[in-house]
Amino acid sequence: MTKPPVGSNRLGRKLGQKVKKGKLKASSRRWLERHINDPYVQRAKLEGYRARAAFKLLEIDEKHHILKGARRIIDLGAAPGSWSQIAAKVTNSTDEDIRVAAIDFLEMAPLPGVKILQLDFLDPKAPELLMEAIGGTPDLVISDMAAPTTGHQKTDHLRTMHLCEVAAYFAVDVLGEGGHFLAKTFQGGTERDLLNMLKQNFKQVIHVKPHSSRAESVEMFLLAKHFKGRKVQSADAEPVEAEADRAEDHSPASD
Repeated sequence: MTKPPVGSNRLGRKLGQKVKKGKLKASSRRWLERHINDPYVQRAKLEGYRARAAFKLLEIDEKHHILKGARRIIDLGAAPGSWSQIAAKVTNSTDEDIRVAAIDFLEMAPLPGVKILQLDFLDPKAPELLMEAIGGTPDLVISDMAAPTTGHQKTDHLRTMHLCEVAAYFAVDVLGEGGHFLAKTFQGGTERDLLNMLKQNFKQVIHVKPHSSRAESVEMFLLAKHFKGRKVQSADAEPVEAEADRAEDHSPASD
């Protein structure tokens, strides 16, 4: 069971340590103090994970069981690789039988059983390369992608939400029936059109904020469970676009 760490830790390091002022800016010093005193950071080091983010995925899985039975997993925005570490373990992925593909524009140190692509996910070649890397249909697409911050809150929000949307459409394109999709989003920020698309394609769509996500953070995770599968259109069927246009022509005006 993934429980939030409390008080002390098995590393023997005391919480509440202060960073000497030195030449650090006040904001940098506060960030560093928060980081070194974060029990999840210390626990990640103890348990061999590359980042505290591992516990976000483990906590979500503890309640929603998205890792159970997963045979192939794609990890978007994977650096430094803690989610990929978990994915490789649950899929029994090895260098001889790769079942996990990870992508990030940042460099990642190699991980056993993980095919790492140093590439922007928005690159047109990325989807095909990811599918080639795992050699089959994924049961789970996970995304911890976030756009580099500009300092302008609304701009940063929109850029990260765009990444979430692109990841969602990718998941619908590649997931096997019954598969799941998990992606970082922000509180109050998931677009209605995106939610509607996911609800059409998955049996359950919810927002989740794990305890291991810092309380002051606005991040949440969008979880879409049990992919319904892609509908196969017969050769003589009318194009979906035409049906949609006709439905729109006959629908009452909205507000």
